Amino acid sequence: MNEAPAPAASGRTAPKFLAGVLAVLVHVALVVFLIFGVDWQNRPPTPVSAELYAPPAAKEAPPPPEPMRPPPQPDPVKPPPQPAKAEIALKEKQEKERLRKEQELRDQEKRQRELEKKKLEEQKQAKVREAQAREADALKQQEERARQAALQAAQAARAKAFADYIQRISAKIRGNLILPPDIPGNPEALFEVVQLPTGEIIQAELKKSSGHRPYDDAVQRAILKSSPLPRAEPAELFQRALTLKFRPRE
Repeated sequence: MNEAPAPAASGRTAPKFLAGVLAVLVHVALVVFLIFGVDWQNRPPTPVSAELYAPPAAKEAPPPPEPMRPPPQPDPVKPPPQPAKAEIALKEKQEKERLRKEQELRDQEKRQRELEKKKLEEQKQAKVREAQAREADALKQQEERARQAALQAAQAARAKAFADYIQRISAKIRGNLILPPDIPGNPEALFEVVQLPTGEIIQAELKKSSGHRPYDDAVQRAILKSSPLPRAEPAELFQRALTLKFRPRE
């Protein structure tokens, strides 16, 4: 009669045991899930291949037209990096200096060309002046030669005319000369005759004796007898004092 309550105690222990087993299983499942879940995430995905088969077509359709493509757009030009202000100022200074040197060089070349041109012009002018001087000198010499030739010709003509004038006077005097006899040799007597423009004789003076007094006196008488003497032709040949020579054999 006293052993009847034992089954009641076994009935209470069974649910507790099941709860404990269930808790253990839950923990085991959680650990397994954590282990296999992390391992599954770390594995690389397995590639999947599939073959596609197109159904046979009754007729090949034309290829669709290619869509219009927009023209290629140029790449936008990127603005160059802006230099610093100091670099810009340095470049401007260098450019100004370069331009200044080029201008100086051009000016120097221009001055050199002008100097060479001036030198050539001066040389040309000098040659022209030399040519003009030579031409003037040649012309002057030609004129001088012509003047001398004309003077000599005039002098020769005057000398010839004067000689003719003296010859006419001497011929008139000889026409009036009476030679004395026995004159030895051919002595020369020299007289200076002074006359007027009309030819009238003023004086007949013996300047050099022939050494034969009768001949000197005969010549003097012939001179005075010949007055008036022939006139000079042209008149400018007239001389107031004439020197006349006489020889008995001429």
